[in-house]
Amino acid sequence: MAYSDLREFISALEKAGELKRVPFEVDSELEITEFADRSVKQNGPALLFEKVKGSEMPVLINAFASMKRMELALGVNSVEEIATRITDYLKMQMPQGIMGKLKMLPMLADIGSFFPKITSGGPCKEVIKRDKFSLFDLPILKCWPEDGGRYITLPMVFSKNPETGKRNCGMYRMQIFDDRTAGMHWQTHKQGAAHYRHLLKEGKQKRMDVAVAIGSDPATMYSAILPLPPDIDEMMISGFIRSKPVEMVKCETNDIEVPANSEIVLEGYVELGELRTEGPFGDHTGFYSLADEYPVFHVTCVTHRKHPVYPTTIVGPPPMEDFYMGKAIERIFLPLMRLQLPEVRDICMPAEGIFHNLILVSLKKAYPGHARKVMHSIWGTGQAMFSKVIVVVDEDVDVQNVSEVAWKALNNIDPQRDIEFVMGPVDSLDHASRLINYGSKMGIDATKKWPTEGFTRPWPDVITMKPEVKTRVDELWKKAGLG
Repeated sequence: MAYSDLREFISALEKAGELKRVPFEVDSELEITEFADRSVKQNGPALLFEKVKGSEMPVLINAFASMKRMELALGVNSVEEIATRITDYLKMQMPQGIMGKLKMLPMLADIGSFFPKITSGGPCKEVIKRDKFSLFDLPILKCWPEDGGRYITLPMVFSKNPETGKRNCGMYRMQIFDDRTAGMHWQTHKQGAAHYRHLLKEGKQKRMDVAVAIGSDPATMYSAILPLPPDIDEMMISGFIRSKPVEMVKCETNDIEVPANSEIVLEGYVELGELRTEGPFGDHTGFYSLADEYPVFHVTCVTHRKHPVYPTTIVGPPPMEDFYMGKAIERIFLPLMRLQLPEVRDICMPAEGIFHNLILVSLKKAYPGHARKVMHSIWGTGQAMFSKVIVVVDEDVDVQNVSEVAWKALNNIDPQRDIEFVMGPVDSLDHASRLINYGSKMGIDATKKWPTEGFTRPWPDVITMKPEVKTRVDELWKKAGLG
């Protein structure tokens, strides 16, 4: 199912009993955060604040904050359906014979429907403000007490690769500095930062065009956070997820296109070489990320729908809304990981690991040192390079059961033999690393050790009961009235 816009998704949430409207006034400074934090940790609903202090716009939060809501957002009964579709397309090969070619035609036609379409206008152009606007007109949250200011936390930030002209869309927090400027939190490993560095080094222009869309259909919003290879258009991936192309419209004051169904669009530019102190910010690590210097976004024009809805999110001590968004990524991208590592059976990124701190991996072990090969392959793959700790277990271990992994891993390791340390890039938000963006990582081989790996002692079996005894006691259990 492809939602036409954010409002249709809100209606779907409400119909499914996944949305609670808050009709009285609530402050966007800290109070909405406290509501949202309590709700997600109590498995509560998405929240729509209809009266926000100092603004006429309602605020939507926790719209993705459960697996059920993620499934609603992506229009599936299970996120595994998207993974299956990806696998099917990846398996596509040129068929043999005329009948095989005919059977392939519908899938080839389907591929053509993924690509975004440029339109001449759209709902995001219902109101156009070239002057007399302020970022403080938006109900932007101050999320946590020690934050450096108010932050846009769910933006779709659009820029273009200066070499290829290809579009990039990422989600980077933005601290509001004043009426018309905001910090652009481009961490050094992100594509927006790469575009900025290229233009700065080239020195041929002083400004970099940027547009920020706030609020769209959920698949399009979600696509902004996906860990895609450089120059893979996030809007094409949104079209794949929703089985319908994203309609894009050109901005009024620069050469960037944005989703036509956006609730709010901030058009503008980043002045090359201009930096300003941004932060601190209560981050998804559960700690405050420290203040640092980042580029400045200047707003030249604001367009929006009539009576726009302002979607936002908060991050902090897990689990939060971002955990469920990340869990869906884990399931959707497993088939892509298995293209490179077919021996991997499953992966899990527990909430407490806040994505980059812990990955649990189960694999079908085939040769000595196989677990270490998998660790290094993961460290060499895209944003998985930030993985601080990787624990590899045998294929019979359910990595979605963190308790089982801890039990078996802690029994299976000889620490000096089975723990490996490497140096490399780390997440910019890792406050414990010795240097920003650079530090150590740890791999733990918790698989059963083989004689060919130098282990000559007997390896014991896990304690299990005989199946026939379990079946017999199943009957006796009921007879004893034990349920």
